[in-house]
Amino acid sequence: MSALTSVIGFPRIGENRELKKSIEAYWKGNASLDEMRSTAKQLRAKHWQIQKDAGIDLIPSNDFSYYDQMLDTAILLNVVPKRYRDLNLGEEDTLFAIGRGYQGEQGDVTAQPMKKWFTTNYHYLVPEISEDTQIKLVGTKPFDEFNEAKELGIATKPVLIGPYTFLKLARGPQAADLEITDEIVSSAAAAYAQIVSRFATLGASWVQFDEPYLVLDKEEGDLDLFRRLYEPILAVRRDAVDAPKVLVQTYFGHIADTLPTLAELHVDGIGLDFVEGRDENLDALAKLAAANNGEGALADDVTIFAGVVGGRNIWRNDYAKTLDLLDEIDEVTPGEVVVSTASSLLHVPFTTANEHKLGDDVLRHFAFAVEKLGELTDLAELAVESDEERAASDALKDNAALFDGTRVAADPQVAARIAALTDADYTRQPARAERQKTQRTELGLPVLPTTTIGSFPQTREVRQYRARLRKGEIDQKTYDDFIAGKIEECIRHQEQIGLDVLVHGEFERNDMVEYFGQNLNGFLFTQNAWVQSYGTRCVKPPIVWGDVSRARPITVRWSSYAQSLTNHVVKGMLTGPVTILNWSWPREDVSHELQTTQLALAIRDEVLDLEKAGIRVIQIDEAALREKLPVRRSDWYSKYLDWAIPAFRLVHSGVRPDTQIHTHMCYSEFNDIIRSIDNMDADVISFEASRSDLTVLDAIHEAHFETEAGPGVYDIHSPRIPSVEEIEDKIHAILTKMDVSKVWVNPDCGLKTRGDEETWPSLENLVTATKHVRAELGE
Repeated sequence: MSALTSVIGFPRIGENRELKKSIEAYWKGNASLDEMRSTAKQLRAKHWQIQKDAGIDLIPSNDFSYYDQMLDTAILLNVVPKRYRDLNLGEEDTLFAIGRGYQGEQGDVTAQPMKKWFTTNYHYLVPEISEDTQIKLVGTKPFDEFNEAKELGIATKPVLIGPYTFLKLARGPQAADLEITDEIVSSAAAAYAQIVSRFATLGASWVQFDEPYLVLDKEEGDLDLFRRLYEPILAVRRDAVDAPKVLVQTYFGHIADTLPTLAELHVDGIGLDFVEGRDENLDALAKLAAANNGEGALADDVTIFAGVVGGRNIWRNDYAKTLDLLDEIDEVTPGEVVVSTASSLLHVPFTTANEHKLGDDVLRHFAFAVEKLGELTDLAELAVESDEERAASDALKDNAALFDGTRVAADPQVAARIAALTDADYTRQPARAERQKTQRTELGLPVLPTTTIGSFPQTREVRQYRARLRKGEIDQKTYDDFIAGKIEECIRHQEQIGLDVLVHGEFERNDMVEYFGQNLNGFLFTQNAWVQSYGTRCVKPPIVWGDVSRARPITVRWSSYAQSLTNHVVKGMLTGPVTILNWSWPREDVSHELQTTQLALAIRDEVLDLEKAGIRVIQIDEAALREKLPVRRSDWYSKYLDWAIPAFRLVHSGVRPDTQIHTHMCYSEFNDIIRSIDNMDADVISFEASRSDLTVLDAIHEAHFETEAGPGVYDIHSPRIPSVEEIEDKIHAILTKMDVSKVWVNPDCGLKTRGDEETWPSLENLVTATKHVRAELGE
């Protein structure tokens, strides 16, 4: 066993979100490009030094990004569509145009599609490869940052998205499936081989290629594609003098079906996730060891990077269990074993040092990115010690005390309520088709009803009032009067522009998950535990600490108030149980299924109270339903959908037939689970669709989708304002795949992150476009 430690990637937004603030200041014209670059350089230096001081041996570089690593890789490899090149912007501004869209003197372009990064809440920009794309190495970012660290006296391990994952996640124009031709393969392989050669001249010891796509099910030809991409890369490794070793890093699951191929190719290092792919990866290593150095065996000069410190949870590592696991890994590995994170630490907050309100008794159970560095070095040191030395270790004793089973007591009332559930509690009556007829009559909505997803801009003024209340500078009544005024203003504006189903704007909510958690028993909240979601967007997930139940009504007051202001239908807005769990830090001592059922019962109470208060349309957002879908299809139902879909049904099964239940999903691949989504038994669903070129429509059409649907007609993650004609075209495209009686018209997602100056003109254009199409239809 080696005592070496490795980190796959480190958070880049900064301890206090310095990068976010610097970039957004640049976007607003309040900071120069040089100032933004300076902030980025300072953060890189700080993060490298933190890891060096913690004793990490293999510190990553090029894990930094202004927006997204997949986007950085595309730019590095010349995979920039012509419409962005034609803007003639600088390097950073071109990157931002691809990520956010651009509307200005240089032109008008929408952003590239954005999707969830595997089973995380991080979003990546989908690369677009067309017939005229020439894949080649054109950028210098990885090399510049390696040299930047080197000048600071810090030797780093350059990190890049690997060629296999990059190509498998890329798409053609208009989100079409990419045909990976021989020319694309040879060009990509040559570019990556050149990267290895360049790092050889710079003196890198290792180069890490992230290949998380390997944990997915394999299609015919996938392993052959992987070989064809890596054979030229490894040829450089063998032939070049002082070439860096090549690490193929995987995470988010197991690669039992790929490990023999990696052994055959004789890569220098293989990174395996022993948190999310523990048993399968361990068994696969054991099978290679059983080959006894025969054909297909793992060579003794191949290093296994054992991902044993979770990069996606905030709970302390159980040292005793992990050391047993490391011993097992060492037994079946002929070469070195390096102690590593299981994934990038990008997915966890920066440090617990800034959480002053939780108290030591709570904080001692948590490890954020900085604390996980200490766990790595502890484990690496303990792993090479004898049993006697481990038994005497204070670090091991202190750690064991965290897992003595006394952290939290069960809530017997919650347990009794779950035990009393029957099949009837998961089934709404009557059937959906009958309910939809009733709802059309009762609600009296026009054809192609227009609405929004829920939130309206959280302006600086809104945030300031919330901060003043938190600091005690204003009293609750002053704050509530302000919120009431904002809601009335929002209702009147929606009436003015002609939306059909209104929302109250959610001005009282800091976050769609945290706000609910604050009104539920069993949750804890941090002050500064921010995690990057996409671009400069950061979220601060709450922590599930104990059993969950509703502490008090959550949304009834403000939804009822909004409805009292208008004769229009006002939607009640809720966050669903699966999304609350997936966008929180869940417990690790009980199952996700149990936690989701507890949440479903809590939200069910809220749904029924909204209905009693006269709210006739209730939206239960499940934006993150797809997020935790297992990476292997064989696990989709037994390990997730078989309890996630019923949990949603449990939430709404008790309402009357004339109460219309909506849900919403965004920025994920929906097509392959479209029937499961239909099985949620909602009356209406709104999808993110505009940014992904309405590709979900084919799945809706082929599945004979029964749920009414509003595929988003414009992208709210971009500041650009869509034209009336642009939205009309989207509506016409939708009507080619869906019956007009089932179509709603709405944006892609909530409007919280946008400004009033783009939100209201965009919605006015949406309403105008819808009226034009209605007129064409004779409605």
